[in-house]
Amino acid sequence: MTGPSPTAALLARWQRLGGSRPGRWLFSRLVGRAARYSGSIRPLVLELAPGRCRVQMRDRPAVRNHLRSIHAVALMNLGEMATGLATLAALPVEARAILVGLAMEYRKKARGTLVADCSCRVAPAADEREETVRAEIRDRDGDVVAVATATWRIGPRPEDRR
Repeated sequence: MTGPSPTAALLARWQRLGGSRPGRWLFSRLVGRAARYSGSIRPLVLELAPGRCRVQMRDRPAVRNHLRSIHAVALMNLGEMATGLATLAALPVEARAILVGLAMEYRKKARGTLVADCSCRVAPAADEREETVRAEIRDRDGDVVAVATATWRIGPRPEDRR
């Protein structure tokens, strides 16, 4: 393999930027540019470590539905981002992850600033397998408004071909 692993690059960038509010904002925008649809909710990564991620989303008109609450797909986007960053940050250097399933449980109308919280463990990637990772999305009162369950296919990274 040539070049740094996505895990190493992600964590190195977080270590450079994640220590301050402006740095977290910049890191979040860079992630949003790399994953443009995820960037549409304007997430703010609050915490990132191997197997751990917390992502915030503010309530704003662009993410609301006709019921004056945050749209179901915006919540799903937030949950997928939290599970994806936590999983990617936990991957061994020789591994990659591909999302193969995503489910949501909606528990109450989501209003106000929300935080998706995800913790996971990823085993070494000798063989391809699937890992299920959960993220709870809470409102400012600490109530769980939704739970994302993502299935990630983990396997060895293909060799770079030149």
